Amino acid sequence: MEAADASVPALATEPRFAQRLRQRLEAERLLDRRYRLQEVPGGRVALPVLEEELGRLRLPRELPCGLVRLQEPAPSRAARRRPPARELRDQLRRLLGESWSEELERDVPRAWQRHGDLVLLSEDGFGAAPWEKLGPALWETVASALGARRLARRGRVLPDGMRSPSVTLLLGRDGWVERVDNGIRYTFDVTKCMFSPGNITEKLRVASLPCSGEVLVDLYAGIGYFTLPYLVHAAAAFAHACEWNDHAVEALRRNLVLNGVQDRCRVHHGDSRQLELCDVADRVNLGLLPSSEEGWPVACRVLKKATGGVLHIHHNVETLPAPAPVLRAERGSPEAAGSDGEAQHPTEDGGKATRRAGTRPEWQRWAEATAARIRGLLAELHGRPWRTSILHVEAVKSYAPHVHHLVLDLECRPALPA
Repeated sequence: MEAADASVPALATEPRFAQRLRQRLEAERLLDRRYRLQEVPGGRVALPVLEEELGRLRLPRELPCGLVRLQEPAPSRAARRRPPARELRDQLRRLLGESWSEELERDVPRAWQRHGDLVLLSEDGFGAAPWEKLGPALWETVASALGARRLARRGRVLPDGMRSPSVTLLLGRDGWVERVDNGIRYTFDVTKCMFSPGNITEKLRVASLPCSGEVLVDLYAGIGYFTLPYLVHAAAAFAHACEWNDHAVEALRRNLVLNGVQDRCRVHHGDSRQLELCDVADRVNLGLLPSSEEGWPVACRVLKKATGGVLHIHHNVETLPAPAPVLRAERGSPEAAGSDGEAQHPTEDGGKATRRAGTRPEWQRWAEATAARIRGLLAELHGRPWRTSILHVEAVKSYAPHVHHLVLDLECRPALPA
């Protein structure tokens, strides 16, 4: 997302690795030269990277570094060019001439998403009556100022159970775009499907999981946000991707072909609660927000009953305000950072785990309650005891003040006979 006062992504590393990392980013044309290198908590140095190229970013294994966001980036000496937001206001001011006013100045959007040659404006802005009189000239001017050929504007997410976007195409013939994240190609129609760039840290984490030879069931596949990293990078042997949104299914099928993994995935078009699968999965992804609880019984049913597997359970958890920071600046925004080190030490009977430093008490309580609930569902389903072990709690991002998008990695295994 572009904004005049927005944070910018950066890679943070130890000072002794900063020069090597800078050379790497410059060679790959990922370094954002508009901002200076700056120190971040922990004595590390953060190197700004281009937001629009974040999808190409791969964390170099030979250089220890982590993805962070700089809330107040310092401009570099070379940052002399006109910011896009200022260029937009100046062109609109010239278009309206004497009709320009402070009201219109406040009504110019300051944030947008870029998808190739299409710019997706936020829902705020261009609501004042004078804009309507300009007709197509308004959108042609906006596109010119932002260096785009197509233009769309986002509305509120529709309450249809599918999180369908309310997006209006303002300039151009269609809304199909292509985006690259971590070497994976995604195509989708922005007027019909949502894409969340804020989940990039979780997609990177999923891509690094050891899934060779495993069967994955993704109960809420969407356009393949997590199905594709499992198949392309984590080496899952096969995936069952469940999705009930017609438009998302169309994009999902295209994306499987784009990435050459269509032969290793079966798309189940329909309500995942009616999924006719059982005893097949080594791993289940439950990426539904604000809660994936409605999919827990299905996840238990599709797990292999002889060996069990791992559930990745997404949930929005409310966190009480803390008097002092309890997380290190790591991976994402300050609220979502520092999730490293949140792995738990499970007891043998799958009971409560010892909370490590950095894990908030509310997250711990949610993880333990979820583990107990899943353990009960599995025991009821199979008629024998199961063990659930909390492997990790990942903070993906802050969804709202004191509300965090978490992912619980929960290992589920049949209990051995006494």
